[in-house]
Amino acid sequence: MATFADLMSLMMCFFVLLLSFSEMDVIKYKQVAGSMKAAFGVQRDIPATEDPMGTSIIMQEFSPAQPQPTVINEVRQQTTDEMKRILEILDPAVEDAQDKAEDLKQELKTEIEAGLIEINTIDDQVIIRIREKGSFPSASARIDAPFKAVLMKIADALNQVEGRILIAGHTDDVPIETLEFPSNWVLSAARAASVAHTMTQVGGIAPERVEIRAYGDNRPLESNETPEGRADNRRVEIIVLGERSAKTLLENIDDTGDGERP
Repeated sequence: MATFADLMSLMMCFFVLLLSFSEMDVIKYKQVAGSMKAAFGVQRDIPATEDPMGTSIIMQEFSPAQPQPTVINEVRQQTTDEMKRILEILDPAVEDAQDKAEDLKQELKTEIEAGLIEINTIDDQVIIRIREKGSFPSASARIDAPFKAVLMKIADALNQVEGRILIAGHTDDVPIETLEFPSNWVLSAARAASVAHTMTQVGGIAPERVEIRAYGDNRPLESNETPEGRADNRRVEIIVLGERSAKTLLENIDDTGDGERP
């Protein structure tokens, strides 16, 4: 004999089946469903590509939503990027390098405007970049006589700032093979040594502040596919090191025995 509870269960199942297979007024239903979704915080916009038509309630409303970028994630990413920039600005070593660079730019303004050198900063390093044009004849490590005056001015400016100095030679990837320079690496080393010798022996920079590195064509600034790119890659860099970079340099020299004194 069926009990009252059994009858109620059967009636409930019957109405659920009717509801699942029913067609409803889409406009009225969307208004009600929208209010419910907004109240529960799960409302999402779905672009309509067809005219509204009767659909199954269960299939339409309980299909999984595609994940979307949230405002919180976007704000979090923007905040992270901004914090990185703020930390770089607040880093005393970076700030000190930027101050040194500004002082050197004022001292060497004429040479910068003439395109002979450029000055940049990376982390706690100040980089004075000497282009080949106007400083060295092609395939030579002999400093042009007029450029020695520029090196003297750079040396005078560097005598006013603290920090170890790394002088690094670079070339493009055009092979060189002469009795004097059997490779680009040898040419880059000779040019770095010429700059170091002039700045220490004539410019008055203490030799114990200076280290020399030769990179050949291994660290290009630009692509070597164009004449302009190759010209940018032929350079000597005078790098004023902050304490952090100087410590790293000394550790590398101790580990590998690399590095030379002028």
